[in-house]
Amino acid sequence: MTIKLGARNERDFKMGEQGRRLAVFFVIAIAVAGCAAGPNPAVGTAGVDGDIAGFWLGLWHGIIACITFIISLFSDNVHFYEVHNNGAWYNFGFVLGAGILFGGLFGGRSASRRRRK
Repeated sequence: MTIKLGARNERDFKMGEQGRRLAVFFVIAIAVAGCAAGPNPAVGTAGVDGDIAGFWLGLWHGIIACITFIISLFSDNVHFYEVHNNGAWYNFGFVLGAGILFGGLFGGRSASRRRRK
């Protein structure tokens, strides 16, 4: 005994499966697009202290990102990311610092060498 789940033939069932896959794809695509970063209107403008964060401050903020994130959950005065930055150089420093913190760059390769020995 075969149950066809409302499909008149096998082709109708396959079209329904493709439709579901397409719907799931669009839901995932919309969710990912909703997480995309927008423009930062504060780029290139000085903050309250009169400074614009550059590469070195981005590197430091990336290194202390884990600690800063935890503190920012409990304090409104601590922010995870400096919005008054110079743009790409600050972002590069931040990502590089976060990579250093989490063992990026060369840490992954040396860990695999240690496991082989």
